[in-house]
Amino acid sequence: MAPGSGISLDPWFDNYADRASGLSASEVRALFAVASRPEVVSLAGGMPFVAALPVDKVQQSLARVMENSGHAALQYGSGQGLPALREHIIDVMALEGIRAGVDDVVVTTGSQQALDLVSKLFINPGDVILAESPSYVGAMGVFSSYQASVEHVAMDDEGMIPHALEERITFLRAAGKTIKFVYLIPNFQNPAGVTLSASRRLEILDIAHHHGVLIVEDNPYGLLWFDQPPPAAIRSVDDAGVIYLGSFSKTFAPGFRVGWVVAPHGIREKLVLASEAAILSPSSFSQMVLSDYFEHQDWRAQIDTFRALYRERRDTMADALKAHLPAISHTMPTGGFYLWLSLPEGLDSKEMLPRAITELVAYTPGTAFFANGHGRSNIRLAFCYPEPAFITEGVRRLSRVIAEELELAATFGPRSTDVAASSRGDGPPPDVA
Repeated sequence: MAPGSGISLDPWFDNYADRASGLSASEVRALFAVASRPEVVSLAGGMPFVAALPVDKVQQSLARVMENSGHAALQYGSGQGLPALREHIIDVMALEGIRAGVDDVVVTTGSQQALDLVSKLFINPGDVILAESPSYVGAMGVFSSYQASVEHVAMDDEGMIPHALEERITFLRAAGKTIKFVYLIPNFQNPAGVTLSASRRLEILDIAHHHGVLIVEDNPYGLLWFDQPPPAAIRSVDDAGVIYLGSFSKTFAPGFRVGWVVAPHGIREKLVLASEAAILSPSSFSQMVLSDYFEHQDWRAQIDTFRALYRERRDTMADALKAHLPAISHTMPTGGFYLWLSLPEGLDSKEMLPRAITELVAYTPGTAFFANGHGRSNIRLAFCYPEPAFITEGVRRLSRVIAEELELAATFGPRSTDVAASSRGDGPPPDVA
């Protein structure tokens, strides 16, 4: 509607389905246009450093596919995905303890499509999805588009707190709510960077079993550990009550848009039908190129390269925070892409962002990762994409922004509406570097 006019700027506004009201631009996407300016140091977007991928070897795979199977690569394919690639996916999942067969895997157009398909199958308007506090903005956008209510469950530096999950399920069931699944990112979580401990994985699985609630395990970062692997996947313990989502976007390249789902048999069959209804089939070309790469190249060594690169950048960011913002508490991830900062009392990460852009540094405000408006006292910083020197400079610029905001708060009073977030369970207590 035009502000104050009562007139819609969209002539089709009244024709949209009710679920269209759940579609909105995420705060992360809204940052891209500004953060991509060359003079801005972006610590906002979780883009993998694809320049570390050997382009010549990818070109070899492209050439082989076009020479040997060009017509098939440019044709429609199976709705479940090419068996050859599914074989390689089984090898990838075996590194995290998952045992599966070729028929257990459904290839998707990135794991984001997998989230959409799972949501399409399970969510009715008004259903509840339980998610970590904070949680992945892209998942919450999907759940919202199907008119679900996202209820956050408190977490700390060991991940989601089991007794908080038990209490939340009991409370919601008593209120007559329908809970469809628990959504978890157990490894190097986006945005908090924390990892769900081995004991808690089993506790959460027991709670889900007891209450008859599915678990959706989203694991894009699990192979990107720095010092030691995370605990085995939840799916490795239970193949009946867990839907597992994987992706090549972080360990290979997001441009190929290839992910996958492993689910119990009945769910898997419906996922294939839902995928065929949406896209007919995932890209044969992308799947064939990936399959060829995994066949001919040392993909495990390539993952090792990414691990070393991201570990160096994590260390650079932690060192810069210690040097320029020593009083700021933050998580210290053991893998993945992200650090989660807790701002001094009275500062508002969302209100502070325009000043940061003026100072030529970008971050993601914590509000992007909550469905309930919380997170104003938090910031997500991504260390995956910028070169180490830019990370250090970005943190230096951020420190200047925070100092200026503190001066303003001292003069005019705080403008944060999210004071003492950690005491409400909105985010993990920091593991101070």
